[in-house]
Amino acid sequence: MARITGSWLSGPNAADPDDARPAEYPGELLGLPKQGAGSLAGMARRIVALFVDWFIALGITALILHGHNGSLNTLTLVIWFVIGVVTVVLFGFTPGQYFLRLRTIRIDSTGGVGIVRAVARQVLLIFVIPALFTDSDGRGMHDRATGTALVHSR
Repeated sequence: MARITGSWLSGPNAADPDDARPAEYPGELLGLPKQGAGSLAGMARRIVALFVDWFIALGITALILHGHNGSLNTLTLVIWFVIGVVTVVLFGFTPGQYFLRLRTIRIDSTGGVGIVRAVARQVLLIFVIPALFTDSDGRGMHDRATGTALVHSR
């Protein structure tokens, strides 16, 4: 006898063909455009933006520790974290995202990302692994967990 309420294992309802329809392009199910401003950014651009942010943090660390012995890696991570949180909250993008014409947005509203989402997103990015695993739209698990997306700004 089948359960009336169903189960999380039962998958999409076969009686409703709209639920079973796959997305034609990444971001379609989120209401984002296929290309141009507002479309989801690809993995390559996201990785390059991350490296730009890391090298900026590395440069700031080198300026701070110039001639002093200190933990280069730890300070670089702290500076990268602060840059990521502060710039996403204030402007909606990190310096690396700005140079690559990307922007971090909330997918559930038109408002800014906010401090809580920005901190949670950056904490997950520290571990790198969530960014490597993507959903069907190509969003990293850190973006999916925080309800954000990295999109083209122009």
